[in-house]
Amino acid sequence: MYRAVTRQIEVTVEPNFLPERSSVDRGQYFWSYTIVITNTGDETVQLRTRHWIITDATGRKQEVRGEGVVGEQPVLGPGERFEYTSGVPLPTASGFMSGRYQMVSESGERFEIDVPTFSLDSPDNRRVLN
Repeated sequence: MYRAVTRQIEVTVEPNFLPERSSVDRGQYFWSYTIVITNTGDETVQLRTRHWIITDATGRKQEVRGEGVVGEQPVLGPGERFEYTSGVPLPTASGFMSGRYQMVSESGERFEIDVPTFSLDSPDNRRVLN
């Protein structure tokens, strides 16, 4: 599991390779990732936007920006958490993702929190060469 804490907001990520949604022959690899956002602070916050940088094994980067996550802009009171699962395809057997969420506090202050950089690895990427 990967973990980052920014301004008392904890973000954990658990990636999972999905062989049933991947096709090695066609160079298509797919992962799901489950993210848990926990407000360990004492102020209510809302997730407004996301910004992802997805990098494949050749170093090619793709940026994704958008409103909320999985169609939601969750509000997290003190001690509350929000969990969601999403997915990402890559043309290579490995890569990594990093990102940030823009949050807004009850008082209207906007700030960004880090999503920990996490690795995307498929079993095919760990071949032993003879």
